[in-house]
Amino acid sequence: MTLTAEHHKIYRRAALLALFTIGYNMVEGLVSVWFGLGDETFALFGFGLDSFVEVISGVGIWHMVRRQRAAGGASPDRFERGALRVTGGSFYLLAGGLAATALINVIQGNKPASTLWGIIVALVSIVSMWLLIRAKVKVGTALGSPAILADAACTKVCLYLSVVLLVASAGYALTGIGWFDALGTIGIAAFSVKEGREAFGKARGIACCCTGSCGSGD
Repeated sequence: MTLTAEHHKIYRRAALLALFTIGYNMVEGLVSVWFGLGDETFALFGFGLDSFVEVISGVGIWHMVRRQRAAGGASPDRFERGALRVTGGSFYLLAGGLAATALINVIQGNKPASTLWGIIVALVSIVSMWLLIRAKVKVGTALGSPAILADAACTKVCLYLSVVLLVASAGYALTGIGWFDALGTIGIAAFSVKEGREAFGKARGIACCCTGSCGSGD
């Protein structure tokens, strides 16, 4: 199919959104890991590691957009499948590590020094992810691309993760009860399992099921 000038423009916008997602997750990951370690809040630390894994997925999406703009094609190519499998495996490893860390902290009764940065990062992320979802849906609808719309749906998981981090961080800040941080860590681990499953599904050409309805990729 020959693309119109308008389609090329929209594809450029889609590529820029993918690049923004990569850059944002890099910064978010660095900030979260730094302050998560400094404040000994493993919910924030795990959130940061999750952001780094999202970078790998973002590179795959960016490649997909460029490929579809240049030559079309519905199914993931070798590079995209490889990136998605690495993403899926990384999410599973992350989930296991976070769950074990949360359990150890509950047993030892460890508490964060502060969760202020967890609250700040979560609020920034909630606003950013909401705007990014809207932009991706607009682009995906304009191109009639189920793959881009599926990516927008999967971005909702990042939004949910931010809400988990906010609840855990604010809960500890208000009550001083240490297991709020542990529960947040376990919540992030659970979402990491879901993200890993979605990544392997997309590698097989299955659309993201984050919204509860699965189907074939475009």
